[in-house]
Amino acid sequence: MKLGPATLEDVFRRRSTPASEESAVADSASSEATEATQPKGYTPKKGTPTPKRREAEKNLRRPLNAPQTRKEAYRQYRERRAQETARSAQRGGAPKGEERYFRPQDYGPVRAYARDFVDSRRSISEFFLYFSLAIIVLLFLPVPEFQVLVTYAVWPAMMITIVAEGFYVGNRIKKQVREHFPDDPTIRGVGMYAAMRQLQVRRLRLPKPRVKPGDPISPQKR
Repeated sequence: MKLGPATLEDVFRRRSTPASEESAVADSASSEATEATQPKGYTPKKGTPTPKRREAEKNLRRPLNAPQTRKEAYRQYRERRAQETARSAQRGGAPKGEERYFRPQDYGPVRAYARDFVDSRRSISEFFLYFSLAIIVLLFLPVPEFQVLVTYAVWPAMMITIVAEGFYVGNRIKKQVREHFPDDPTIRGVGMYAAMRQLQVRRLRLPKPRVKPGDPISPQKR
């Protein structure tokens, strides 16, 4: 049987096309087999060289927001100066009782009344810091009996007294502010606010006390 020229071309074309397809399938299968044999956690190469240690450390030390121009550097300098000025004004204005420098939790007549209530009376809780320092010093005395007495009697008694006093002041403050400020939304949390202020040393309280122990207090509605 004789084949013409066109028939021979068709035959070779049919043979060459499956050969190329078979080679592509073989390459993909070999790559899949290679990946399957790699250990767990294997990461293929990214195609780029790993940077040297000196270059990596240099990039880490570079500021993230470094100014690119002189104008931008001057703008950042002015912003830092403005923030420092605001912090200085807050440190100087808060002790003087200027309300614009108060913390967010110190605003409002409810919190002012709670502060006045705490500051107008003496309490054991305000000496908590002094008591704690004294107990720590006494524990270093080389007397085992005394150390046991301080650890299991003096310290628990002081803690029970402070907790009981905090509950008493917190409940009393909540009851009074509900009577004087029934519609004020800042009533929530005022008991804890008063108890925490009572734990602070009087001269270190911020805002500074505006009443002395024994002075009468009255709610100031605004």
